[in-house]
Amino acid sequence: MQVNLSRSRKGVIRGLHYHERGQDDVFVCLAGMVRVVVLDRTTGETFTEDIGEDNPVALYVPGHHAHGYEALTDCLFCYLVTAEYDPRDPDEHGVPWNDPRVVHLWSTTSPLLSARDSVAAS
Repeated sequence: MQVNLSRSRKGVIRGLHYHERGQDDVFVCLAGMVRVVVLDRTTGETFTEDIGEDNPVALYVPGHHAHGYEALTDCLFCYLVTAEYDPRDPDEHGVPWNDPRVVHLWSTTSPLLSARDSVAAS
C-alpha cells in the first residue's frame, strides 16, 4: 500500500513501534547494515536479525508485534507497509527501545533517538 524510505546514521535506533489495526511491514536495508528487533507483545518472545549489504534479505513483520531497527552503519532503510499512513488517525504506538525484554538485543547502550522515540523511552 505504501513504501517508505529512511536514512539513519550509525547508532540511531528507530522504534519500537506497533500497529493495533494490524498494519504489516516488510523491511529491507538498501545500503549499510541494520539490526531488526521484533517483540511479540503477548508472549514476550523476541526475534533479531542483522540485514543489509552483508545479509541482503527482506523481513516480514506482523504489525501487532513491536518492531524497530538499529543502524549498525549509516544506512538507507526501506519499509513496505500494508496500510497508508493517516496523520488524522495514526495507528502508531510505541514500546521503549530500553524495555527489559529487548534492551540486551541492541549493540549500543546510548542510541541516537528521534523526538518521537525519546518520548516512548521516557
